[in-house]
Amino acid sequence: MNEQDLRPIVETSYLNRENSWRYRAILRYCFVQHERLHHYVYPEEIYQHLKASPFFAEYTEDQLQQDLKQLVEWKNLIPRQETGRVHTIEDFKRKKFRYQCTPYTIEIERMVARLQQLGDSFGGSLEATLFERLLTALTRLLAEGPSLPPEELFRAWDDLYGHFRSLVQNASDYLAHLKSDKVEEQMQTEAFIAYKSAFTQYLQNFILGMQRTAAKIEAVLKKAPADRVKLIAERLAEYQLSIPRLDSQPSREEWVTLYLDQYASLAEWFLGRPNHPSELITLQNETTDTIRRIARFAQRISERHQAFRSRRHDYLYLAGWFARTEGLDEAHRLAAMLFGVPHSRHLYAQPRASDDFDLTVWAEPPTIVTTAPRLPGMRERSRPGALIDRRAEKEAALAAYIRAQHDRERLIDQLIVDNKIVLADLPEVDPHVRKTLLAWIARCMQREDRTIQTEAGRRIRLVTAPGGHRVVLRSADGWLELPAFIIEFVDARPAMKAGEARG
Repeated sequence: MNEQDLRPIVETSYLNRENSWRYRAILRYCFVQHERLHHYVYPEEIYQHLKASPFFAEYTEDQLQQDLKQLVEWKNLIPRQETGRVHTIEDFKRKKFRYQCTPYTIEIERMVARLQQLGDSFGGSLEATLFERLLTALTRLLAEGPSLPPEELFRAWDDLYGHFRSLVQNASDYLAHLKSDKVEEQMQTEAFIAYKSAFTQYLQNFILGMQRTAAKIEAVLKKAPADRVKLIAERLAEYQLSIPRLDSQPSREEWVTLYLDQYASLAEWFLGRPNHPSELITLQNETTDTIRRIARFAQRISERHQAFRSRRHDYLYLAGWFARTEGLDEAHRLAAMLFGVPHSRHLYAQPRASDDFDLTVWAEPPTIVTTAPRLPGMRERSRPGALIDRRAEKEAALAAYIRAQHDRERLIDQLIVDNKIVLADLPEVDPHVRKTLLAWIARCMQREDRTIQTEAGRRIRLVTAPGGHRVVLRSADGWLELPAFIIEFVDARPAMKAGEARG
């Protein structure tokens, strides 16, 4: 941070002063002329333009001179004395000026024009193709950047950072547009049902395009050598210094730092920082949440329609089911399946006794609830509780868990042949072993190199067998068809310490 970042910007004073409508009209005319390559304007041209508007019907030339003088003091206009049109000494003494907008004023007017086009709502879009264009520009810059001519190198960098800026700005603006109060109000109307599929398909296509390309961009950024990035930044700085400029410009080190910071911001957006997720993950989560919110709004509207829809035909259809039952007991069972437990208010169950995710609800012990009579004035007698030592139970549960992990590891070891598990050659496996193998396959599929480290510290790699054929993995509780994967164990198996479980 330097002193320039803290000083007030006097060039914006004309936007919020008492006569700002006059100042803005003058500078807007000067800005339009600048965009038409008419860099200098004369006071009589400005006055003629203003008088054509009914808002300036009582505007005088003296007021124009005062306004121009004020704008010069605020550094919005640069006066230049006109000497070529002077015919007498009196004309020279009157100091006729022509005026030119300052660079600050040009940028301020461009910003005001964009704000007027923006209106009260966000714009933006979600373009999945921006990821592909960004990947192409990044790959070309890192591969050919050091050998490209200076002009082509600058154009390649401008394409890369332009795609990145467009991606970030358009995505954030579009998601902010979908989260605005006005859009949420429209989502709650019945007319939104017609657009629900289009919105959802648009967001899903963006997520699919992002998932297909973002991983490749991350891989390119991770493999990019730091010295090559620095070399590209230095060549870009030399190109900037080669452009003739009469005013002061940053030094070579400042240009290099600027380009390295821009590259670092791009890399952090995709890769994140320590203890901070990447903005790419945040964008993906925001888009997914938006899809869920749209589906939730559409579901609420559908439920409102269902509430007013006649259920006569549904009840007649169910009545046919009851009419075909053979007895009252079967009718009771059908009613329990359709309508649930009658006269129930609360369902209660004790916390799970085991943390095993593979344990089904049928293997859990039942919950027994003792009900107390509800009599007036009757209170349950309280008894002082005691601290019960459950160390023996905890140790027994831990020992049982370790034994189960040892048994599961032993079953997996029996399937390893030459440091490989070939699914096509497996016999019927235990359901717990099948769940472990599928968990490994799922984790490997999420990595680009398809290599992970198991809970026991063993590194495995997932390989697809040549030919693309499929196999059937048989278990006691069913068969599963999947590609003919091969699980290779990369590292040697680590030694197991006493009392340590392998997963």
